[in-house]
Amino acid sequence: MDAQPAHSPGADGNSVSYFLIESKGNWAGPNAGTFLRDAAALADAGHRVRVYLVEDGVLSAVGTRTPEIDRLAEAGVEVLVDDFSAAQRALGGTKLSPHVKLAGMETVAAALAEDDCRGVWH
Repeated sequence: MDAQPAHSPGADGNSVSYFLIESKGNWAGPNAGTFLRDAAALADAGHRVRVYLVEDGVLSAVGTRTPEIDRLAEAGVEVLVDDFSAAQRALGGTKLSPHVKLAGMETVAAALAEDDCRGVWH
């Protein structure tokens, strides 16, 4: 069982969480992995972090050995893959990382509506 990081309090003493949306693929440029490394660093600092891979970002979750996704899982980050984007890229029969789960836009809406949730789109 993986240990979950403690949640850092916000200004009012409540837990702060981050919902990070990644729309770029691994190959999008030299800084493509920076956003995912930032997500791991936030989790390592004790924040609740969820990453939602959308558009070309879903390609980061393809395969069983995906270093960026493995690192997020080690840090206790929940990694979600947009089901529509995955379908649009014909990833239905493709093996995704065991550390991710498919989710729809209703998940994004619910997460961003939570108190003290900070959303960031990249």
